[in-house]
Amino acid sequence: MDPLDLARWQFGIVTVYHFLFVPITIGLSAIVAGYETAWVRTRNPHWLRLAKFFGKLFLINFAIGVVTGIVQEFQFGMNWSDYSRFVGDIFGAPLAIEGLLAFFLESTFLGLWIFGWDRLSPRLHATCIWVVHVGTLLSAYFILAANSWMQHPVGYRYNPRTGRAELHDFAAVLFNKVQLVTFPHVVLSAYLTGAAFVVGVAFWSMVRRGASDEDRGMYRSAARTGAVIALVAGLGVAVTGDVQGKIMTEVQPMKMASAEALYNTEGSAGFSIFTIGSLSGNQEKFAVKVPGLLSFLATGHTDSTVEGINQLLAQYKKTYGSDPGATYYSPGDYTPIIPITYWSFRLMIGLGLLAAAGAALILWLTRKGRVPTGRVWVWVAIAMPLLPVAANSFGWIFTEMGRQPWAVFGVMTTAHAVSPGVGAGTVLTSLLTFTLVYAVLAVVEIGLVLKYVRAGADPLPEDTGPNDTPDRPLAFAY
Repeated sequence: MDPLDLARWQFGIVTVYHFLFVPITIGLSAIVAGYETAWVRTRNPHWLRLAKFFGKLFLINFAIGVVTGIVQEFQFGMNWSDYSRFVGDIFGAPLAIEGLLAFFLESTFLGLWIFGWDRLSPRLHATCIWVVHVGTLLSAYFILAANSWMQHPVGYRYNPRTGRAELHDFAAVLFNKVQLVTFPHVVLSAYLTGAAFVVGVAFWSMVRRGASDEDRGMYRSAARTGAVIALVAGLGVAVTGDVQGKIMTEVQPMKMASAEALYNTEGSAGFSIFTIGSLSGNQEKFAVKVPGLLSFLATGHTDSTVEGINQLLAQYKKTYGSDPGATYYSPGDYTPIIPITYWSFRLMIGLGLLAAAGAALILWLTRKGRVPTGRVWVWVAIAMPLLPVAANSFGWIFTEMGRQPWAVFGVMTTAHAVSPGVGAGTVLTSLLTFTLVYAVLAVVEIGLVLKYVRAGADPLPEDTGPNDTPDRPLAFAY
């Protein structure tokens, strides 16, 4: 077994598992803050119950996300020491700020929010969860700045004496043009994911047996607010994704060509809904296409030219040499694994569109005070949170796999980034250990979520008036 392949598998598993919780956390923090603000302004107890109910689910996801995020950072030193040594001066700066500023902000004000229900004024308490949300956005920004540098390295100088890339312009790293389109796209997808999570939980709670009429009305309000957020965020994801595709074509044309499995340069290139390629993966055999759509996605014009994989490969060999190190087909191959980029791109788009369509369906079903019944809607509720979570995962698979064989595009290949002194046995041991730990965490997380969802939103004490501040019995117990 090759340590490089095992290290790549481990990085993929750790990254995707961690990112299952990140968008839910970002989206839920905003929605919980919105519910609590609505309660502060209206004193409607339904909003307070929803804030506390979804606050519990937010905290579960936040805790699991923190644990998996720690492993995510440790593996850079474990399996990718040459990468860490080469880019640490640049990559470490935004990650250090994320830890010292953003995460500190999140954790501090999250503690105030958890334990401050009976100690802070309602307005101040609601402000705390808004600050937590701002902290999640800052964390996302600095982490995405580091990742965007890997996609489009700027603001650095190579020092031949030390053999390292050294930071030259931190502002260029923070305001990288890839970063400026990636951040809103990722954050809006997080709002879509968090809203779909709320829709799924609220809709299931609304249609389940035994729910009172009052609770059904409360969950209906939650489902509709979540559906509106999901629709608006879904539109934003589509717009920002379109802009991001054009920037991607500019800085990584091979990734766009691989997303379409476009082997040869075409004018007015079509976007295929389905493609069958040769066994060697170097030509197209059959495709169902929408004419001109790929050209529009890449450049904004349906009649423009999009470069193909074969032509770009010839350019890369001329620019970077014929042997970049061990890659995944043969020496000198600068193409990613085409089936993965092709299908992950389509699954990202398709599942995101299904999530937005599901939100529109929920709004239609709950119009004019309606509360739908029937087991089929339970399955709709279950599917709603899973669709954007899967879309986010496929989006990151496409983003990272589409850059291969580069760890830092045009600067360092993945084969040269792996730790030279770590053998296959060591990587395999850590891979199996982390997989086992993650399996346990998954069982715990699913169990806690199901426990709180089945229990539903806690009722308020009977003596709580519309202008009362929640007393100690309403405080969270964790």
